[in-house]
Amino acid sequence: MPRFVPSTIRGQLIAGTLLLQCLLVGIFVGYIYRQQDAQARARTEQRLIYQVHVMADASAEEMADQHMMGLQAIMAAMPASPTIRSARITDLAGNVLAYGDRNGPGSYLPLSPLERAQLHPPYQAVFLGEHATPEVVAPVLVDGTPIALAWIVPDMTEDEKSLREFLNSALLFGLLAIAANAIVSMLLARSITQPLRGLLRGTQLLIRNPEIQNVFPIQTTSINEAGVLTHAFNSMVAALHEQRAGLNDTLALLDSMLANAPIGFAFFDRNLRYVRVNQFMADMNHLPISRHLSRPIMDVFPTEESRVLASIIQQVFITGEPVRDLEWSGEIPGIPGSFCTRLRSFYPVRTGTDQIRWVGTVVMDTTQRKKSEEALRRSEKLAATGRLAASIAHEINNPLEAVTNLLYLLQNQRSLDAEAANYAEMAQHELARVSQITQQTLRFYRQSTQPTLIRLCEVLDSVLTLYRGRLYAAQIEVVRRYDDTAELFCFSGEMRQFFANLVGNAIDAMSRGGRLMISVRKSRAWRKDRVAGVRIVIADTGCGMTEEVRQHIFEPFFTTKELTGTGLGLWVSAGIVEKHRGRVRVRSRVAVSSGGASQPGVPASPSGTVFMIFFPKEDILLTDPEDSSAAVGADA
Repeated sequence: MPRFVPSTIRGQLIAGTLLLQCLLVGIFVGYIYRQQDAQARARTEQRLIYQVHVMADASAEEMADQHMMGLQAIMAAMPASPTIRSARITDLAGNVLAYGDRNGPGSYLPLSPLERAQLHPPYQAVFLGEHATPEVVAPVLVDGTPIALAWIVPDMTEDEKSLREFLNSALLFGLLAIAANAIVSMLLARSITQPLRGLLRGTQLLIRNPEIQNVFPIQTTSINEAGVLTHAFNSMVAALHEQRAGLNDTLALLDSMLANAPIGFAFFDRNLRYVRVNQFMADMNHLPISRHLSRPIMDVFPTEESRVLASIIQQVFITGEPVRDLEWSGEIPGIPGSFCTRLRSFYPVRTGTDQIRWVGTVVMDTTQRKKSEEALRRSEKLAATGRLAASIAHEINNPLEAVTNLLYLLQNQRSLDAEAANYAEMAQHELARVSQITQQTLRFYRQSTQPTLIRLCEVLDSVLTLYRGRLYAAQIEVVRRYDDTAELFCFSGEMRQFFANLVGNAIDAMSRGGRLMISVRKSRAWRKDRVAGVRIVIADTGCGMTEEVRQHIFEPFFTTKELTGTGLGLWVSAGIVEKHRGRVRVRSRVAVSSGGASQPGVPASPSGTVFMIFFPKEDILLTDPEDSSAAVGADA
């Protein structure tokens, strides 16, 4: 757009109106001026023709009487008229006979070439002389014969003055009309542009800050289309704000769900770069969100799994079909020795043009579910094994009784010598041991449903009896420090299972021999209330536990025994302690050489683990479980 063209609607409207008015006024004034000029010339020609004929008639009378002085007097009187500048009488050859000029006798000029062209008939009444000034000529007739020519040069000053006055009046009228139209145009432009300026300002503010509220609705007093447009714009902005508020609420809900859902979400572009990642996915990958965004998946995890995932994402981009329930199990990237199981699904994210813009993935960590399923299978196996062991123990009891009776009868035979009787007595003792083992096996399976008062030393001895073979094979020395009077009101089967878990773990920690110390004594709680009860200590000189392992030993499915452990033993034990309102404290130490690490041939500090359990003596098993004061602790 040229620089001289206004950039606003108001300026363009006023400039266009003024330009049109000037054009119309110019055309009108020019047309009227031409008409007035033509009329003035016609009147001047008629007046001159009349004047020249009057002067020619008067001159003919004087020339007929040979009165040349009278002829000069007529010529001298002619310029007295305001419309005649000069007058003269010439013969037919162009010689001046008499002359009269407003400027005086000294202003006489000979005939010009244009004037000499008029000396021959037919005589043109009006012609243009020098300087395009009209002149008039007429023959002086005496007895019908032309004897001379009468010339008049008019004075156009009055006519020109009249035309100038008319032109000034027309121009003044045109300027007044232009000014009036300009004022009207400005008022009309203001009524149009003022609402438009408000709309422009509101639109600019809305572009800079879509959440702005204090500008709308835009006030307007116009009742024309601009006012209607302003009201429509206010309605549109109100609807947009309402839609934006609903959209913001929806986006906030979706964003909160995406950020806090216990499922991993991620979105990839066509360059396999992360576009969006929620916190759960970042936690699963053990990397912050900033390490994912705008980076290709191969740069974040340069592993074989990433290459497989990249090919699946490209497949979804190409085919547009989702890929669901893709299970993967393996080592967690960046954490050697940690394994997990994840279930992934990939789906296309389309825009309004139905083009695939991103590919989203949903990741579920099924590690705990897999462990739970495996633990349930092991529990089922253990339960089936327990039922089978109980059945076998029950079936063994019948022939054991028969063999025991036969040995008793054999011992009473007088025919036996001393050596045979000794062998029979030894067999009797071994059969008693076998019978005791079967009875303990049945006790594990047949749990009591009501708490009873038990002697803890008997329960611990029964557990040690079950592990006698393993203790002997591992060359583990058992040290018992019992208070035979220590009793506890509890579920005997659960208590036996609890002690069996602790003793079994202690034996596993001492694969190359060691010492197992079991202490039972009456005591009081370490808390302020000093409740009376029983304290049991089970200590071993095994390999011990690190602080990290010690912090997780009571969590379900946590185990350091790999394939031989379920991770449920100590978790179940903690539940038994809590059920009996007890407290457990654990202390453990790992063997460390004097140099700071385990080294062959370097003396190391002793290692081992100590479980200290306190059970209150009162019959609080009958109280509300919500009042439990049980606690489980892992101390260094």
